[in-house]
Amino acid sequence: MSAEQKKLIDATLTVGYVAKRSGVKVSTLHFYETKHLIKSWRNSGNQRRYKPDVLRRVAVIKAAQAMGISLDDIKQTLASLPDNRTPTKKDWSALSKRWQAQLDERIAYMQRIRDRVDGCIGCGCLSLKSCPIYNKDDHLGSEQSGAVLLKSKL
Repeated sequence: MSAEQKKLIDATLTVGYVAKRSGVKVSTLHFYETKHLIKSWRNSGNQRRYKPDVLRRVAVIKAAQAMGISLDDIKQTLASLPDNRTPTKKDWSALSKRWQAQLDERIAYMQRIRDRVDGCIGCGCLSLKSCPIYNKDDHLGSEQSGAVLLKSKL
């Protein structure tokens, strides 16, 4: 029996079952596949089938998304596992540590916003006389629009 045949035999979960069991929509599973976050195999009737470990993989994806991790970062992190395998408990510990620095950065950024939000919204406005980052002569207008100063000043 070939490795591909073995994978197909192990892949017995339907897309509907995986969606229901993991708490995501079928369309989300299809989307994850297009992003190469999960993988399915086709049976003889050309229906998608998943191996049981896809449930853990989807759980990792959902947990990472809840932390605000981008799908690109999730994909890169999962791809770093040997043979692109589904994370074990030990793997999860290592993976989550990779994201802790990002979370710490976001928390610190949000704290700076919280502490300064009453003084400036970072819009680069022309009107507030007491604005600490007053946009004299609208020099920012030629470069970009919106709250352009928020990230650079916090």
